[in-house]
Amino acid sequence: MGALCSVIKFENLQELKRLCHWGPIIALGVIAICSTMAMIDSVLWYWPLHTTGGSVNFIMLINWTVMILYNYFNAMFIGPGFVPLGWKPENSQDSMYLQYCKVCQAYKAPRSHHCRKCNRCVLKMDHHCPWINNCCGFQNHASFTLFLLLAPLGCIHAAFIFVMTMYTQLYNRLSFGWNTVKIDMSAARRDPLPLIPFGLAAFAATLFALGLALGTTIAVGMLFFIQMKIILRNKTSIESWIEEKAKDRIQYYQLDEVFVFPYDMGSRWKNFKQVFTWSGVPEGDGLAWPIREGCHQYDLTVSISVQSFLSVSFSSSSSS
Repeated sequence: MGALCSVIKFENLQELKRLCHWGPIIALGVIAICSTMAMIDSVLWYWPLHTTGGSVNFIMLINWTVMILYNYFNAMFIGPGFVPLGWKPENSQDSMYLQYCKVCQAYKAPRSHHCRKCNRCVLKMDHHCPWINNCCGFQNHASFTLFLLLAPLGCIHAAFIFVMTMYTQLYNRLSFGWNTVKIDMSAARRDPLPLIPFGLAAFAATLFALGLALGTTIAVGMLFFIQMKIILRNKTSIESWIEEKAKDRIQYYQLDEVFVFPYDMGSRWKNFKQVFTWSGVPEGDGLAWPIREGCHQYDLTVSISVQSFLSVSFSSSSSS
């Protein structure tokens, strides 16, 4: 009982409030509908459990659901990690390179940004995701990306079951006038027949779940592609935008300099290992980062300060 109380703390219970948001409600609803309908369709109308293939198929469906939910809740409840309140660099002279956050009463560590919705400075902030009702950053970047990978894979499996269920159940009931087409469906026929007939309600529910599965596969699959693209370059979505603006600034002012992203290790594998580790815990503490040769730890933060200064200067001159 004591061990249970030590795990379930007040802070953990407070985190459960993240579920009371339209993002998690919709995301978990889609997962529940697709998973439940896929299992029902498999057991009742497509691939019975008393066969070896049916058992393996059912176990795979459960496995997809467990892994998707595991990474989803990890991304939501572990969170991105935040800059400690009142944090300042060990070397006081380094503070000249950093921006100060009045809300957190701390300096913004390299690669961190203040999130207005979380009301904290987030370590290696990528973006604030409404679907997990939390930020994606240093500590949960791997879990979030794995969720983006597993969700489409699970939906593809579920979509295949939905299509095969409707096809096998409607094959002997509907005539499309294709007299010249002959398809051997003997292996798909259930013997004995299902205890519950595949009626109109089951067809409508399966068709609806198929639409959700295909939509999720396309939408989430695109997000996974975008995330992997920036991870292999050891960037975040915000840092990609900063790099683009820095290059535009150099081109606009015709400066004799080349912008080099300081955190790109020069190898996709090394960049990949900055996020994904065997232990599941990202490397480092989120406050200091390894940099490529010839770069400075604060090159990116200086670039942000320069861009902010130029933006303010341009706004002032335009208003006057």
